[in-house]
This record gives sequence, structure tokens and C-alpha cells, in this order.
Amino acid sequence: MARVAVEGTDIVVHLSWREKALAHHRNVRVPVSALRQLYIEPDWWRALRGERDRGTCIPGQVCAGVRHLREGQDFTLVWAGTPVLCVELRRAAPFSRLAISVPDPEKAMGTLLPLVPRDRLE
Repeated sequence: MARVAVEGTDIVVHLSWREKALAHHRNVRVPVSALRQLYIEPDWWRALRGERDRGTCIPGQVCAGVRHLREGQDFTLVWAGTPVLCVELRRAAPFSRLAISVPDPEKAMGTLLPLVPRDRLE
């Protein structure tokens, strides 16, 4: 399962080789300065938005890859039946949102929460 970490000035989503194959994507890096908001979505399917652009979606199992929206793109790695860490990003970031199933979403959120700007303004 994916891991989210802060490395220097970046938030990095580390993917296993299997997840990289499913998502058709390498590890994801976004600047910490792009962080806007965090939340945990308990219903995995609600974390999905937009249309699949590239990656893999197996109904009822996994949805991994880039999803296209009118406002930009989301990167998703969502496993069915698991809560999802949602990381909302500012407009200048390569993605609008990261939606990631991680082993311990509360712990990952605790790591990132101090980095969320207090004003949350763009």
C-alpha cells in the first residue's frame, strides 16, 4: 500500500512496483507549499471524481492513476473498502487533489496537518 511522506520541501507518495504498474505513474511529488486542505474520506468510492485519463480502474477493487476534471487533474490510488487520505492542493500544483489509500490515514494526516496553512487562502 502507498506511503505518504514529507521529504525536504515536497510531499511524496511512494508507490509499490505493483501500484506504479496499475497507475501508469511513478512516485508522486508535490511541493509542500501547494498544500491547501486535508481530510479522510471513509467511503473509498466518494474519493473518486472526474473521468479516468490514464491508469487502471477495476470496479469494486482498485482505481489508480490520473483522473481528468474540468478544474485540472487528480492523482488517485484508491483500494476498495479502505478509507482514503485526500490532499487538496492549490491551483499551481501539478494535481488538484491526491486521493490515496494508505495503511494508517490518521497517522499520515497527523504528519501533514501541521503543514496546512492556517488561512487556507489561495
